[in-house]
Amino acid sequence: MFKGNFLHGFRYFREGFSLMWQPGLRQFVILPLILNVVIFLLMFKWLYDLFTLMINTVMGWLPHWTWLEPLQWLFWLIYGALLILLLAYGFVVVANLVGSPFYAFLAERTEERLTGHKPGPDLPWWRVLGEVPRAVWREVLKLLYYLPRAILLLVIGLVPVLNLVSTALWFLFNSWMMALQYVDYPADNHRVSLADLKTVLRARRMTSFGFGVPVAVGAMVPILNLFVVPAAVCGATLYWVRENAGESVGASPSSRPELY
Repeated sequence: MFKGNFLHGFRYFREGFSLMWQPGLRQFVILPLILNVVIFLLMFKWLYDLFTLMINTVMGWLPHWTWLEPLQWLFWLIYGALLILLLAYGFVVVANLVGSPFYAFLAERTEERLTGHKPGPDLPWWRVLGEVPRAVWREVLKLLYYLPRAILLLVIGLVPVLNLVSTALWFLFNSWMMALQYVDYPADNHRVSLADLKTVLRARRMTSFGFGVPVAVGAMVPILNLFVVPAAVCGATLYWVRENAGESVGASPSSRPELY
């Protein structure tokens, strides 16, 4: 359950910030960065309106007892935290759906810079364009994995008393999804399935959370969150290269040697 090293995961994300500005990589960062600004502004406006409606609805369900009125601030605090968490991962999902072709190439070039060779053969431009629908479909598969669990947590957040733990559950789930989301880019370049990738991440659960937690936190900070996505792609590629060096990915976790 506690395999891996939290600090190593954190270090991969931190090093991703310096990697993404290196020559040969930065051109895959600039255009997605512009798109991220537009996406974040639109999502913030939509989610703010949605959660204002939800809070007013829930407060209307509660009995109008005098002793409950001082607790209204607690509901606003809980739902405000949920808004930030949902905005954080929702922004990441949409940004990755739009920018997935760029991030796949960014992961490929980052791995080439780290190892000296590409994770796959050189493809003619028409074959590269043919990879775009597959990259977008991969994002859809991750979204389908995310949505049922997100809806369940959202329902828990609407239930008085249970909603006291929903924010912590949201944060842990978002941290796991951040690791899955970004390590998937280098994994996909090696044609590793999502099922095998989840096995790889669980085999080093603490390293995965060490990477996912700072990404989740960074995604909640305005301005910083615009740079988190490309930094996370580079950091995730570093995670992939160092954690899986010399291993046969897809084998059972018990058959893999521990790196740390």
